[in-house]
Amino acid sequence: MTSEDVKTSESAVSKIVNLAEEAKLASGGVKTPSSYAFQTIIKSLVAGGVAGGVSRTAVAPLERLKILLQVQNPHSIRYSGTIQGLKYIWRTEGFRGMFKGNGTNCARIIPNSAVKFFSYEEASKGILWLYQQQTGNKDAQLTPILRLGAGACAGIIAMSATYPMDMVRGRLTVQTDQSPRQYRGIFHALSTVLREEGPRALYKGWLPSVIGVVPYVGLNFAVYESLKDWLIKSKPYGLVDSSELSVTTKLACGAAAGTVGQTVAYPLDVIRRRMQMVGWKDAASVVTGDGKTKAPVEYSGMVDAFRKTVRHEGIGALYKGLVPNSVKVVPSIAIAFVTYELVKDILQVEFRISD
Repeated sequence: MTSEDVKTSESAVSKIVNLAEEAKLASGGVKTPSSYAFQTIIKSLVAGGVAGGVSRTAVAPLERLKILLQVQNPHSIRYSGTIQGLKYIWRTEGFRGMFKGNGTNCARIIPNSAVKFFSYEEASKGILWLYQQQTGNKDAQLTPILRLGAGACAGIIAMSATYPMDMVRGRLTVQTDQSPRQYRGIFHALSTVLREEGPRALYKGWLPSVIGVVPYVGLNFAVYESLKDWLIKSKPYGLVDSSELSVTTKLACGAAAGTVGQTVAYPLDVIRRRMQMVGWKDAASVVTGDGKTKAPVEYSGMVDAFRKTVRHEGIGALYKGLVPNSVKVVPSIAIAFVTYELVKDILQVEFRISD
């Protein structure tokens, strides 16, 4: 046997031994790197989805009131404020009315939240790698502007993927028992819109949503992580004793981030909701609640919607529903972060947002 044959035999034996060791590890329950990474991604998506569903359900009455305030006809006011609006819904529609449209909302927000958190992580990694390559500094960290970009990418991806659900959720939310047209549920609403208005109707208001999601989601992540970094590095007022923030401090950072983001992007959210009503022939009667006022709901585009809203109702109309929306931001973000951390701990996920 030649030396080449010996080398070939040794190489073959070595490969067989390696394969046997991998099979033994797999049979013994030890996860290979690829399977471990896949399971980690799935668990992270589940954690984000559960956090979104729980937090949105907790503030569902305020979410519905916000949308009703955004789209109601100015000639027939039914909801004049947060407390009055909630009382009116309870009196006229009962407990179920407080959570109308929440099923559709959760069906949208669960995948949206899951995709958003995961997309942010991936976008952050990609942007950081490009930044390090461009600057030549392998130790460079994400700046607030880069975090804003990563958050904007995550928001656009998540919003675009679930926008049809958001559109029908808006219509299910504003209909009442007196509405002449009743959507019976998510799939009935989707099929009815497709049949009567065409597939493009499912993306009405998409442009202001894309524009609005950049400051909203982008600022959420950028402000949240920047505040965390600042607190850890500067340790003001003795709020931080180590490199790890308390749950309360994290929730405060999240609440501040959410307040900033939603205030900046809110006018675009109002325009989005109003554009979603276009083409729905019963929209005027739905938003007035009694069907008496038949004012047309027509906008040719985002700019036209802005112009008509401000001309007919004033600049304040762009902030209708801001109070209940602001009230729901703090508990919603608080619950989302706590739930997210809890589910990750239960699932033993090492993959962490902003780590």
